[in-house]
Amino acid sequence: MTKSTSQKATASQVTASHVTAATAFQANASKARASKAPKASRAAAAAPVLTPRALNRATLDRQLLLRRAPLSAKDAVEHLLGLQAQNVKPPYYALAARLDGFTPEALSRLMSDREVVRIVTMRSTIHTHTADDCLTLRPLVQAARDRELNYFRKGLAGVDLDRLTAVSRELVETEPRTMKQLREALLVEWPDADPQSLAVAARCRLPLVQVTPRGLWGRSGQVALTTAEHWLGRPAGPAPAPDPTVLRYLAAFGPASVKDMQTWAGLTRLRDAFERLRPQLVTFRDENGVELFDLPDAPRPAADTPAPPRFLPEFDNLLLSHADRTRVVPAGLKGRTWAGNQAYRTLLVDGFLAGVWRLDEDALTIEPFGTLTRAQRQEVVQEGERMLAVMAGGTNSYDIRFGTVGRA
Repeated sequence: MTKSTSQKATASQVTASHVTAATAFQANASKARASKAPKASRAAAAAPVLTPRALNRATLDRQLLLRRAPLSAKDAVEHLLGLQAQNVKPPYYALAARLDGFTPEALSRLMSDREVVRIVTMRSTIHTHTADDCLTLRPLVQAARDRELNYFRKGLAGVDLDRLTAVSRELVETEPRTMKQLREALLVEWPDADPQSLAVAARCRLPLVQVTPRGLWGRSGQVALTTAEHWLGRPAGPAPAPDPTVLRYLAAFGPASVKDMQTWAGLTRLRDAFERLRPQLVTFRDENGVELFDLPDAPRPAADTPAPPRFLPEFDNLLLSHADRTRVVPAGLKGRTWAGNQAYRTLLVDGFLAGVWRLDEDALTIEPFGTLTRAQRQEVVQEGERMLAVMAGGTNSYDIRFGTVGRA
């Protein structure tokens, strides 16, 4: 069995034996916390230390970036708990970097068949999720979306949010609406409210998915919205306990701290879930003494395991899903992937952020942040050629250049 296949099995097992055990701990959570807190603190202090490079290799392995995985696009999206999708193309590039035999049409077909969807979930950002995860992860983070409305209270003065939710649901389920159309329709009901606040409230209160052709490869389309339940033909469940998602997060992003997962999810107060799960987890420390949790059978490769170059899209979750990002982003390169509101596509060399890149009509431009060895430059070019072959399908001829990446 390959390492990647083992990762898939680990992710599947999480929702079976791990989750069943997690449920059993919930009933006595308070008592357990009170009696085990000192012991847990002592255990954390004695836990083995993982260096940034060791954390890097473990995370890359879970993220399918040490070697390309022989997974389907759907299985990969599920294992990774979704893909950042603020723009249309990043999910495609994210899978191209991770999967053996991937083609953009594979993900596009899943979207057409409504097996994956684009929806606002973690950190109030758009993600591509499987249909099942859409109906469970969105309820999990719903409390955060409700809190988000506090920023728009002034524009929603006098608005009955329950009525707004019902009116908005009827509007978008009658036919998909753009945000502009939704604002205009809601203004008829609440003419004194702020139009933008009304539309944001609808997005926060309802699980609104972007309907196709938006998000399809090689197609274009406005953002038009309907509810996940209407699009998928089945209802979402109530907000689940976070425990199963904690285990899945560790399978995809671990080893990780409580704060790491809170950063990924945009949630707070997840310590209780980790404490309930502690008996079935293993613990480590980073070099700053922060306690890290992990699944006992999760892969933790040696720190000197080779890590090939990878071209990642802007907003890739690898760079956004930990409170301490030094496992991927060297301290001296913090903030280098942004310029104002512009996020750049990123290059990994030896597993760490090493540059940015841009793809134009006839050229792939690569800007390393430091000096690459001759061997590294050759590997980067080879990886660039592979990425272009997958994403462009051999239809265009590209030059590969090392230079300065300006605004795309």
